[in-house]
Amino acid sequence: MLDHFQWWPFLLAITALTLTPGLDTLLVIRNAARGGWRDGLLTSTGICSGLFVHALISAAGLSVILLGSAQLFLLLKYAGAGYLVWLGWQSLRTAWRARALALPEIAPQRVPMQQSLREGFLSNVLNPKTIIFYMAFLPQFIDPQQSAMGQSMVMAAIHFLIASLWQGALVLLVGRARLWLARPRVGQVMNGLTGLLLVGFGVRLALER
Repeated sequence: MLDHFQWWPFLLAITALTLTPGLDTLLVIRNAARGGWRDGLLTSTGICSGLFVHALISAAGLSVILLGSAQLFLLLKYAGAGYLVWLGWQSLRTAWRARALALPEIAPQRVPMQQSLREGFLSNVLNPKTIIFYMAFLPQFIDPQQSAMGQSMVMAAIHFLIASLWQGALVLLVGRARLWLARPRVGQVMNGLTGLLLVGFGVRLALER
């Protein structure tokens, strides 16, 4: 299926995309600091699982339909923006409570598995920028003589592996710095900054044309 696949250009491009700081990086760091390595890795798994949804949509041609419908695209964009603002509000509320209580939280929070997976998955799937990227990027490497669906799934799997390794490394780094991050003042500042960035991401997404 991938006999004539351009491996190096694809790997370089997808690796550069993965290493570029963005919403995925921010969310993994935030959740790893919140609930420890388990929370961070589950969030990463949710994010990376969303890549298969985008690959499926792109291969099925639904991206063209979605981008061709202003109403559907706006609905997706506002849903994604609203979800980012909600996540940001959660971080800001946590920062405010830490300020009010001034109590250290050395132990990681017990975050339900489904919450970590859901936050990562929805933040990825509801991001229209990812749909646009997959629609514009994947077709450049697809052989029209072969199954577009199969090739898209393989490329999504490669992206899944690279992104999982990178985000897993971030989780380990956050874990090593956990005692420092658990200080009340540091945790308050980090949650506040993370909340502002997430809200900013959401507002910017909603206002973009």
